[in-house]
Amino acid sequence: MRPEQVQKFFEILARKNPHPQGELYYTNHYTLLVAVILSAQATDAGVNKATHILFERVSSPEKMVALGEAGLIPLIKTIGLYPSKAKYILKMSELLIRDHRGQVPDTKEELEKLPGVGAKTANVILNIAFHQPTIAVDTHIFRVSNRTGLAKGKTPNDVEKVLMNIVPDRFKLNAHLWLILLGRYICKARKPECYDCPVRELCSFTPKTAL
Repeated sequence: MRPEQVQKFFEILARKNPHPQGELYYTNHYTLLVAVILSAQATDAGVNKATHILFERVSSPEKMVALGEAGLIPLIKTIGLYPSKAKYILKMSELLIRDHRGQVPDTKEELEKLPGVGAKTANVILNIAFHQPTIAVDTHIFRVSNRTGLAKGKTPNDVEKVLMNIVPDRFKLNAHLWLILLGRYICKARKPECYDCPVRELCSFTPKTAL
């Protein structure tokens, strides 16, 4: 897209949803980190069913360590890859206590040192918890960016670099949430609902789907 089209693209999304919100349930920075780790290869709705119960009992790394693997696994066993995720979460909690006084760090470098935390997870935490203008490219953003012509790339990392270069600064804080919601509810993988898309006139995808 040309710069003026990118500008208009995000103006439309901002006008439609001025204050986008992520859909993972959490109660503080720590529980957000746990929820994001659990959401890998799982739906937000599925994760939320488990974490509404989990976060009634656990709100800090200290409480998670006290809960232990035997206590954690029964609460998250409905989530895919739960055995490895449980191990990551417990080890991550131990490191937060040891190295960060139980607090979630606010830099990508420190976040990526934690078990279960990659670049995408770190970007989500930095954006939602610490209001940094990062863009975490998940499957929805990767699809939307390539399909619409907004930011083409062969890998999520490629798309992230393009987006960080082209998204106007005033839209960067909310860009990843707008794109995720667009991909989740309108620009769907199997059949995009072009007829209901607010940015269809700017999108290069053809042929557009109709009702």
